[in-house]
Amino acid sequence: MTFFDALGSIALQSWTPWLLGLTVGAWLLTKLTQADHPRFRAMFFFGGVHLVSILIAAGLEAAHSPHVEAFLLPGWMVGAVAMVGAVGTIVFSVLLPRVRLSVPRIVQDVIVAIASLVACVTIASKANVNLSGIIATSAVFSAVLGFSLQDVIGNIAGGLALQLDSSVEEGDWVKVGDVSGRVVQIRWRFTAIETRNWETVIIPNSVLMKSQVTLLGHREHKPRQWRRWVYFNVDWRHQPSDVIEAVQNAVRAQEHPLIAKDPQANCILLDMADSYGRYAVRYWLKDFAVDDPTDSDVRTCIFFALQRAGMHPAIPARAVFVTEENSDRQQVKTEKQLARRKKLVDAIELFSTLSEDERLAVAAQLKYSPFTAGEIMTRQHAQAHWLYLMEDGRAEVDVQVDGIERSVAGLTGPNIFGEMSLLTGEPRAATVKALTDVECFRLDKATVGTLIAAQPELAHQLADLLAQRRVALLSAREGVDAEALEARRKAEATDLLAKIKQFFSL
Repeated sequence: MTFFDALGSIALQSWTPWLLGLTVGAWLLTKLTQADHPRFRAMFFFGGVHLVSILIAAGLEAAHSPHVEAFLLPGWMVGAVAMVGAVGTIVFSVLLPRVRLSVPRIVQDVIVAIASLVACVTIASKANVNLSGIIATSAVFSAVLGFSLQDVIGNIAGGLALQLDSSVEEGDWVKVGDVSGRVVQIRWRFTAIETRNWETVIIPNSVLMKSQVTLLGHREHKPRQWRRWVYFNVDWRHQPSDVIEAVQNAVRAQEHPLIAKDPQANCILLDMADSYGRYAVRYWLKDFAVDDPTDSDVRTCIFFALQRAGMHPAIPARAVFVTEENSDRQQVKTEKQLARRKKLVDAIELFSTLSEDERLAVAAQLKYSPFTAGEIMTRQHAQAHWLYLMEDGRAEVDVQVDGIERSVAGLTGPNIFGEMSLLTGEPRAATVKALTDVECFRLDKATVGTLIAAQPELAHQLADLLAQRRVALLSAREGVDAEALEARRKAEATDLLAKIKQFFSL
């Protein structure tokens, strides 16, 4: 018998054509369906061993050697394992995903391993192999091996348990001891966790099963969001209720994409120290990977909110100041602040007709009210009887029409906004949001009322300015032509002048 005759006969007995067909079919199907993570390494390995065994057995058969069976039986067994692997690849990587069924990787491995073992035992029994002797010998070997591989077996059992009960899944954010991060892999032996420091921590599954694991941001029937704490201190010169109101309103009004709106952020008084109150802002984070940057944004918002409210973070009581604060030094500081405000007032066209003394009086009444990027400076439909003078920075004016918010203008310092509510008492006509940090001052109704009473023509100038801005907003909403806009402006100016006089009782 020639080598090729022997090869053909043995290959048919060993189902080699079926093996090759299944292997090629599995490879083609996974490529056509773009299956995720198909397993070819073990299948190709056992298939290769099968082919080598068949070739050697064919050579021995052609040489009339009595040792052909010594290579045929192993060849049949590894061929069966390769076929089981090919079938498993088709089922788990192609068929089940098509019907939207997902089987954990470790469960797939267990099923394939059990099926491979059954196939090997079946082939060995049909080849009249004495399995009882092998089982008796393997029992002693298994006992020795089991004692030496207790940790490995524990890790495998732990990984299987994690996959079956879905208590921890890939993509979950967890905290195990001092390690906090996102689960990226659950393997036979370990679970891999990626931390925010770009580190991957390998935790044995047996350790994971014995440890307390905290699932970050998990609550049944709720979105995945994690409560964060941002601490700050304010001294007792300011009432706790005022601090909480100023900070809480600012944080809730901040349009931050990573801060959840439900539940809303809140501010609480945590502790009462000797010289200051210890406060905390609690908010819910939607993207756990950017916890520190979002905390920083919240701290910045707290700082600017305290500045606008005339409050300052507490200075530790142990700090010692050696600067002598006398009347001359205080006067110099006041003069510098007044000069800064006076320069801003001089730059605003609205106050150009005022005398030097009147502009100085306006500057003296301005209240420092800065904003950080992303904060809402005024909100549409809100009631507020003051206007803002922007010294520096950029802001965006948005108008909500039919539930859709549309950007209609941009503001760059020096500029003013909020004058409509101040002069007529009407609700805010638009929302103004800070695009950058904005240095800003606030002017209240009482100061403007005094100016108008002293200089009545100022009411006409203010009415013209308000009419121009209102018509610009109406143009953005309705798309009116230039001639109609001018007619609308004149009518608006007349109407606004009457409202200003009525609001200030002129």
